[in-house]
Amino acid sequence: MDLVSIRMITADLERTLRFYEQVTEVQAVRYTPLFAELTFPSFTLAIGHAQTTQLFGADVARPADNHTVIIEFKVDDVDREYDRLRPVVGEWVQQPTTMPWGNRSILFRDPDGNLVNLFTPVTEEAIKKFAG
Repeated sequence: MDLVSIRMITADLERTLRFYEQVTEVQAVRYTPLFAELTFPSFTLAIGHAQTTQLFGADVARPADNHTVIIEFKVDDVDREYDRLRPVVGEWVQQPTTMPWGNRSILFRDPDGNLVNLFTPVTEEAIKKFAG
């Protein structure tokens, strides 16, 4: 088994796509007016409008209702990303902080309130974990 995609549902596809394109500096590919993907080496972030959930059944996913998942991206320099994203991010949860497990991270919310974490491994153990 291989995790290939995470899909989020939003009521405002344009706003959400624009936000993630700014954060990740990856251009989204639109497959329909209601669905797009941002593709990374390790996975794909799929973003669908709430109307797409009608294909699965009524009320199977609700936009802006996530309270358990954090979307995480490993970056080369989290402090540099923090400086770059300060004008883009509306709600910061955590400024650059070195965590007990060895990652330096920032935590913020996307326009729908989903938590996003950017991190850089900084301790020898954390760097080793993500090497290769």
